Amino acid sequence: MQDNKPDIATKNSKKANLSDHYSIKHILDESVSEIVTSRGYVEDVRMSNIRLLMGTIIIIIALAAQFYRKKFPENRNFLIGCIVLYIVFNGLLQLIIYTNEKNEILFTYPPVGSFTGTGLVVSSKLPRFSDTYTLGIASADPKSISANQPVQLTRSVTEWFTKDGVLVEGLFWKDVEALINEYAKEPKKIK
Repeated sequence: MQDNKPDIATKNSKKANLSDHYSIKHILDESVSEIVTSRGYVEDVRMSNIRLLMGTIIIIIALAAQFYRKKFPENRNFLIGCIVLYIVFNGLLQLIIYTNEKNEILFTYPPVGSFTGTGLVVSSKLPRFSDTYTLGIASADPKSISANQPVQLTRSVTEWFTKDGVLVEGLFWKDVEALINEYAKEPKKIK
C-alpha cells in the first residue's frame, strides 16, 4: 500500500520543461488561479466572454466572406465590406486585450459574504531569458474606499521547481497565500 503513494504523487505533480519559459509561466499561473479561487474568490469571466463574443463575430464575418453565394467579380463590394469589418473587429479585439488585460491572469469578484472587500486582479510576469517571476495582486476596483494597496512577490522560479522540473506546490502555495494575506491586511493609505 505504501508503494502506491509515490506513484500518485508523481501523477498529480505539475511538471514543466525548464528550458521553456512559457511552460514554467503557464504552470505557475494555473497554480496561482487555483490558490486564489480556493480562498473563496470567484473568477470574473466577463472579459473572457466579451473576447469570445468578439472572436465569434470575426469568424462569422470571415465565413460570410468565404461562402457568399455570388462569385468574385460580382461580390466585390460585399467582400470589401467583410474585409473592412474583419480588420475593424480584429483591431477592436486586440485593443481590448492590450488595454484591459496587460499581464493579468485572473480577475475575481469579492469573496462571498464580503461587504467591505473588492475583487482581485492577479498579474504575473516572467521575462524571457530570466528566472525572476513577479506576482502582483491589486484591487479590481482601485477607486473603491475598501481597496487595498497592490502587493508584489518577486522570486526566482528555481525556488519552486526541482531540477527535474516538478513544481514544489507546498512552497509555492505558501508564498502565494502569504501574498494574499499581505494584501488583505494592508490598509489603504489616506491621501
